[in-house]
Amino acid sequence: MSERSFPWSAFALAAATAIALLVLGDDLLTVALVLLVWAGSLWLVGATPPPAVEQNSNGAISRDSMGDLFEHSETPVLLTDRGRVIVANLAARRLLGAHVLGQDVRMALRQPEAVSLLDSDQDGAAIVRGLARRSDIWRVNRKLLDTNLSVIELVNKTAEADISRAHTDFVANASHELRTPLASILGYVETLREEDRPEPEMADKFLATIQREARRLQDLVSDLMSLSRIEAEKHDLPANTVSLAAVAKRAAQDGAGAERMERLDFEAHGDFIVRGDEQQLEQLVRNLVDNAMKYGAPDSMVTVRLSPQGETRVLLTVTDRGDGIAPEHIPHLTRRFYRTDPGRSRASGGTGLGLAIVKHIVERHRGKLSIDSKLGEGTRVKVSLPLAD
Repeated sequence: MSERSFPWSAFALAAATAIALLVLGDDLLTVALVLLVWAGSLWLVGATPPPAVEQNSNGAISRDSMGDLFEHSETPVLLTDRGRVIVANLAARRLLGAHVLGQDVRMALRQPEAVSLLDSDQDGAAIVRGLARRSDIWRVNRKLLDTNLSVIELVNKTAEADISRAHTDFVANASHELRTPLASILGYVETLREEDRPEPEMADKFLATIQREARRLQDLVSDLMSLSRIEAEKHDLPANTVSLAAVAKRAAQDGAGAERMERLDFEAHGDFIVRGDEQQLEQLVRNLVDNAMKYGAPDSMVTVRLSPQGETRVLLTVTDRGDGIAPEHIPHLTRRFYRTDPGRSRASGGTGLGLAIVKHIVERHRGKLSIDSKLGEGTRVKVSLPLAD
């Protein structure tokens, strides 16, 4: 039992005060009660506080208390005694099932890498796959507390691996897209510099190809920079308010260009003030209209509509009347460099990043993007954005 330290100096002061009250003529019973309450409060103040964590007779933290310490941790944690699970926190029970309690930990984890770690008599870590789902990746950390007890921590590395894989894929795709126009430019330049130079008419064709590929390279670099900037800002809600009707009309005309202006049908049923980044909203509409012009039938109209969606949102719709898109392609359209028809896309000057940029702009503006298409009828892209308060 813990000892209590008693404040004797404070008690002496209390006794002196009680004597003074008696000399002044106060009732003996009242003075005694005051002295008793004062002494009791001093006893409580001087008492040693109880230990924060339950301990056993040897001063070690009990197993139940250890379980309480990490019960609500987001990381799955197991406590084992001679290889058998005696404590599993909430996250571990959700991952492995409540039946893991009392089970041999090697049977619970099953993976050869984890079993090899658990069979050893040393601390360590192992990477295992498919612990909960086939594509999952987990790191198993083991720490020995004594000859019998050990703590096992399971750290989910799936998201980290997915990000790394996506980064690798992106670099590979970007390198391929950059290499193609560069190879074309270098090839034609080398031909033009040969001693046996082509005729002027052929040389002009080569120069036109070089110019086209250089512009394609410029567009690709510009889109990559735009995508990088938008991704860096996607968690920051824009602070300014803009009239979406004015922005959309200007951007739609920009996307159509003078040579395709007669195919543009624009209509806005209101100003629709939204909280947004004006340049990014312009880029969103410009990309959608440019895509619709490229992939719609050459003599068909591209319709751009702004209309209210309930009382708190606005709906932007861009519709073309082209060949349409097969259903299996639609879920992948916003992936970087994804093309349903690579040859046609490159011939029309597409970089494969237009819809990826649109998706990230919509996400930054807390909007919703949907794409509907029917083969032989055309494609409709809808963007729903919240109105400013």
